[in-house]
Amino acid sequence: MSLATTLTKLATPTALAFAMLAAPAQAQGVQAAGSDAFNLPEDVTFISGNNNPNVRRATARVNGNIITGTDIDQRLALIMSTQGEVEYSEAQLQELRLQVLRNLIDETLQVQEASIQDMAVTNEEVDSAYENFAVNGRGMTVPELDAYLTSIGSSPRSIKRQIMGELAWDRLLQRNIYPFVSVSAEEVREVHERIVEATGTTEYRLGEIFLSANPTNRDQVAANAQQIVQQLRQGGSFVAYARQYSEASTRIVGGDLGWIRLEQLQQPTLEAAAQQMTPGQLVGPLEIPGGFSILLMIDQRQIGMADPRDAVLSLKQISIGFEPGMTPEAAEARAAEFIEVVNSMSGCGDANQRAAAIGAQVVDNDQIPVRQLPEALQTPLLQLSLGQTTPPFGDLTEGVRVLMLCGRDDPEQTSGPTIAEIENSIESDRVNRRAQRYLRDLRRDAVIEYN
Repeated sequence: MSLATTLTKLATPTALAFAMLAAPAQAQGVQAAGSDAFNLPEDVTFISGNNNPNVRRATARVNGNIITGTDIDQRLALIMSTQGEVEYSEAQLQELRLQVLRNLIDETLQVQEASIQDMAVTNEEVDSAYENFAVNGRGMTVPELDAYLTSIGSSPRSIKRQIMGELAWDRLLQRNIYPFVSVSAEEVREVHERIVEATGTTEYRLGEIFLSANPTNRDQVAANAQQIVQQLRQGGSFVAYARQYSEASTRIVGGDLGWIRLEQLQQPTLEAAAQQMTPGQLVGPLEIPGGFSILLMIDQRQIGMADPRDAVLSLKQISIGFEPGMTPEAAEARAAEFIEVVNSMSGCGDANQRAAAIGAQVVDNDQIPVRQLPEALQTPLLQLSLGQTTPPFGDLTEGVRVLMLCGRDDPEQTSGPTIAEIENSIESDRVNRRAQRYLRDLRRDAVIEYN
């Protein structure tokens, strides 16, 4: 369970309007598109100072609140602990530190804004959410979580700071965004009708990491996005990276967009990419208006149709091992005998007796969902009739096994997304867009001094 899912929404909508969200903010002075506004030379020569863009100052004062090097180190340790064995170059570590600093700046701005609007998050609320996360999210007591965080070079204070930022931001959105995002019954009805007409077509559950970019910083953001993709391919946690890097409001749930149809993405580039993806596949970075997206196909299903992978199977695993020191020739002969006996079995009724005759082991499991099985086994098992087995798998070192199908409970037909789910999906997209603009305004108006 992610940290975000353990947090309770505390804010309550009010009838107060937030003026700067009513229309896009307009900067004073002459406006021009992209870098044309600055009439920049092609050959830039720095007059003095360090002209290496990868070497930056590490700490900051945000509207008077200090972010220390210790704050960055402890948050970095928390992130690194979720990434397993991923190794970082010095350049990647430097970029990660800069991203952590940017996130800490955003959290500070969110906490400050909540306080200004008399919605400050109390220490008691943070402690309660922290305890909830320890027990429900990590299966630990508070002292155990405290000790764990210290052991990895982080601290309870670091994660509590993140909790406070999330609670503050949620309150701000509840007061200043949600009440002014409306979804009409007509819009929902039209989407629902299209879904009914599309029964049998595919619905997707996607994860997204979105990085905003403009013509000035496009190349740097693209390089950062490419590094994230490389680290994810090396085994990094998509949820952890989404929570740390994504600039979409879905970062709080690890980038999970939920179940959607591709047209709901409202981006032809993303639609085309997702249509070609299979569950577990990662693609990106994909350039779209406003920045870059990294997509993970979490799952997919057919609208209004039962998903065969929701079936629950009754299986027998029949296997043999090889004694230490057995020659390859003897192991091959033993495997051949095993396969011959398995192929001659008359279903599940005589499997145990026939397996015992050749010293094979049998393990029964009567309640195993197809989704819990390795993906490579799901399709072969779904194609079996009762009493049939999968092709043998394994090797001559660890052993050889088959799975025999002894029963199958198919899922009931589904009715597709409900009216409420459709409304929530449309609303979430609109909230996300306004939330991004809100945070950009906070950054623009902030006084930030780097140390």
